[in-house]
Amino acid sequence: MFKKLLLAFLFLNSFISFSQDLVNYTPIELKRNRDVFQIINNDNKEVTLFVSDKVKVKALLLNEKMQIIDSMSTERPNKKKYDEMIGYNSTNSNARLFWSSSDRTFILSQFYDFKTQKITTQELTLVVKNEKVLQDFSSKNKFYILTVVKDSNTLKLHVFDQDGDHETKTIDLSNFRFYKKDYTKTNLYGIFEENLLPFEAPFSLQSIHPENLTSIADGAKKRKCYFSDNQITITLDANPSYTQALMIDLENFTVSEKIIKKPVILTQMDNMSVNSNSFYFDNKFYQIKSSADELFFTISDLEGNSIKEFHITGETPIDFKNSVIYQEGGDFGGKRILEKSSQFIRKVNNLNSGISCYHIGENTLITLGSVSEIKQIGSPVFMGAGVAGIAASAIAGGLAGYYNYNATMNSFNSYANRKVVKIECLFDKDNNHVQGELQSLAFDKIRTFFDDNTDVSSKTLFKFESAYYLGYYDNKTKEYIIRKFVD
Repeated sequence: MFKKLLLAFLFLNSFISFSQDLVNYTPIELKRNRDVFQIINNDNKEVTLFVSDKVKVKALLLNEKMQIIDSMSTERPNKKKYDEMIGYNSTNSNARLFWSSSDRTFILSQFYDFKTQKITTQELTLVVKNEKVLQDFSSKNKFYILTVVKDSNTLKLHVFDQDGDHETKTIDLSNFRFYKKDYTKTNLYGIFEENLLPFEAPFSLQSIHPENLTSIADGAKKRKCYFSDNQITITLDANPSYTQALMIDLENFTVSEKIIKKPVILTQMDNMSVNSNSFYFDNKFYQIKSSADELFFTISDLEGNSIKEFHITGETPIDFKNSVIYQEGGDFGGKRILEKSSQFIRKVNNLNSGISCYHIGENTLITLGSVSEIKQIGSPVFMGAGVAGIAASAIAGGLAGYYNYNATMNSFNSYANRKVVKIECLFDKDNNHVQGELQSLAFDKIRTFFDDNTDVSSKTLFKFESAYYLGYYDNKTKEYIIRKFVD
């Protein structure tokens, strides 16, 4: 019955005209404990959207226009044992969805075969007693759980293939040296165990998807990882003198290391406070380093050779920026425009500095700035100004507990209840600054949409080809709606 209703509405959707960004709506009666998850299959130009409540899981197979071409439904796994959807892999138009307990001990996979309309499940108990889970990754053919072994220089990758079969790969990093932020020698476990609170918890590893717009809140993390189908790159920036990058080959499970030095700030020699970070993008390292009265922004290649270096002080203008200096949030809330370079440098150095990079055509949008730790939960705070202005707590409701696997939505929401200071800069493919005004991005349009639409839940946000798609449940109409936004 559910499938017939969906197909009927697919037929109606082709005749009814809505605003340009409304691409689909589906009647679904959802109970409490709602979750949403999506699988992007760029090869087949399809998306599988999973919408669940405390009773059922509904899988919707969508074509490139986000129209429903098939659907399946099954019971939700036992919530006491499997409390979240964590990943996937796919084969042709079929999808395998992975559920897990919060500690990743219990794993359940559901294989959705749309051709036969059958759903099969597999259960596995994962032995991670002496391991700390760092991150989960999905590709079209495999799903990975990355862990670090206690008191060691060893990483483990728990790999699930397209048949749901599991194997464990051990990665030895004993040939590399590791130092904490105070230059104390340690092992790899000690690097992840290091407490960077209040901004970053022990054993946290921020997942970065450079094809999506990354917020400064995510870019400011000192431990980040970048995933592609054949490589995981982990960058470590707790030490102010260098970026340490570990590149794990997912074909042969070997690891290589890159050490990218950061500029020397003379006041650092006098034990003055310094702040630094990096962002790995297009096989280059973008780094920021500051003291109370000067700031460096550098671009280096994989071997650490300098491509570009910018140095600003309180008396010099920031001539490579395309925006004003934005400040938002903080004790007094609201938005401010800062006039002086000295204000920007001081505020960047006092908070958690970071960088993010994002393609706009052949150019690269680079955001430099800093954020505070999360303050008390209160009224929504919107990053309204600027092209990378990201909606904050307007979408916070309904996300708790599962936006760890929706990196795009997490980034979109990450400025909630924080103080943020930033500038935005545009560079061409040869790393030269491009003059001119910045265009509006999809995230800005989504923020504007949420200004007028608040009675929604079960939100998801994903990028498919060149557009962002926002999915949400309309609590009034009892429909799941998908809208399209483009940069």
